[in-house]
Amino acid sequence: MANSSAAPLVLAILDGVGLAPPTEDNSVWLARAPFLHSVLRDELVEGQPAVRTELRAHGTAVGLPSDADMGNSEVGHNILGAGRIFDQGAKQVEQAMLEGTIWGPAWQHVLARGVAGKRIHFIGLLSDGNVHSHIKHLQIMLEKAAEAGAAHLVAHVLLDGRDVRDGTGDKYVEQLETFCAELGARTGITPIIGSGGGRMGVTMDRYEADWAVVERGYQAHCAGTARPFPSALTAIRTFRAEDPSISDQFLPPFTVVGGDGAPVGAMQDGDAVVLFNFRGDRMIEIYRALTETPFTAFERGPLPADLLVSGLALYDGDLKIPAEFLVPPTRVTNTVSEVIATAGLRQAAIAETQKYGHVTYFWNGNQSDKFNNALEDYVEIESDRVPFEQRPWMKSAETADEIIRCIQAGKHQFIRANFAAGDMVGHTGSVQAATIAVEGLDISLRRVFEAVRRAGGTLIVTADHGNCEAMVERDSKGTVQSLADGTPVPKKSHTLSPVPFVVLDFMGRTITVNHIEHAGLANVAATLLGFLGLPVPDAYAAPAMTVQT
Repeated sequence: MANSSAAPLVLAILDGVGLAPPTEDNSVWLARAPFLHSVLRDELVEGQPAVRTELRAHGTAVGLPSDADMGNSEVGHNILGAGRIFDQGAKQVEQAMLEGTIWGPAWQHVLARGVAGKRIHFIGLLSDGNVHSHIKHLQIMLEKAAEAGAAHLVAHVLLDGRDVRDGTGDKYVEQLETFCAELGARTGITPIIGSGGGRMGVTMDRYEADWAVVERGYQAHCAGTARPFPSALTAIRTFRAEDPSISDQFLPPFTVVGGDGAPVGAMQDGDAVVLFNFRGDRMIEIYRALTETPFTAFERGPLPADLLVSGLALYDGDLKIPAEFLVPPTRVTNTVSEVIATAGLRQAAIAETQKYGHVTYFWNGNQSDKFNNALEDYVEIESDRVPFEQRPWMKSAETADEIIRCIQAGKHQFIRANFAAGDMVGHTGSVQAATIAVEGLDISLRRVFEAVRRAGGTLIVTADHGNCEAMVERDSKGTVQSLADGTPVPKKSHTLSPVPFVVLDFMGRTITVNHIEHAGLANVAATLLGFLGLPVPDAYAAPAMTVQT
């Protein structure tokens, strides 16, 4: 029977907090975080027994192509909410390329522009991190377009330093330039790089956190008015000479110009654009900037006429962004929130802006709409618009405030919330800042624990992937990698670490761990439904834990 009482089930997702042994760069264990440490250790939590296991949050366990692929927040929340493993972005694209389905009507529309003499522009993240994009996807599309006779191909490249080792942006640019030169020798058509910049300051904003990021990208890619350089490599090397500490992800915008000073790849009337990221959250705003009329997010000026903008994937099905896309999405039905809504239970989803879409759109199987407006409450807390290392506690306290408010209101049977700091601050590469972030999480999580205890409910603590538990780069043998001056190379990417799954139950129930081989995030949804007394759909993976009343 469904649990319709006011005793809530609260799921706290500590974004980017993975499990790893204590080391000099593990911010989870460096932090003064006594409550969180008691949650993770095999001990009582302020006198309360805890039931613990760990879950895989990367690779094939979350639908990625291989176990060498790091998990990420989109994938993690997709699988957490779906309760089953399904192919994710990179794998979908690779399958579509293998089967040839990617070259369908949307690609033919793009190609027709190029064959008619217009430019085809490709905008996306230039790396092989396989989280937002993969350089090989860009190369395959450039090759396909050149072989079809599209003579004017322009890449607008965003440098990573986040999902791959920082400081390697020039290597990816060199790789792309070598590929383009070889393609030109073979086909007579040599693609060029038209503009670029670092992903966190140019183009790739998300959830409307900072439209200035998109504006800088628009001026670089479309208008061609960013700082001019004769090549992308010159731009990168100049920026590094001016600031040797600069991260790839924060490189300023640049535009490549010819000998006459004119941009070589600015957008013109009738051109086509392909956004080649397969992950949608950081492509939606640049798509809007290139298509919307009227447009008020920043002073854009007139768009090139008849611009065709496509995406590698469907980024938001409800908003129909983009209108044309090369690879159709996996739309997941019967997600855990849909099951809960259908059962008539009330639920809340809470996060700050940086992760709001994760506990709503991605959690709900890639759809923005609620399943039942009367039974679902979404709470977005506006993120600070400052570098994360300058305010590493982020909105942990405010997220806890909203969880506690929902608990005290006594209306919600299920509350899910994301604490963003472990991930977003982990991406800065600053051990000190990430440690402070974890300390902020500790204080906030303890407050949530006390509220759940007073309400006689259940608190589950987990994560969507690892990050801040490994803050320096290591080789395959575990040896710390160092810069020329001997300092460790900061790690700014996600990890392959497992994540915690800890249950603190104040309802007097017996909870047992189901020893599932390679248990992962897919095993969470069935666990949640079991705790709520709801039937589990046949398609779901087995529950990580079972509850007995």
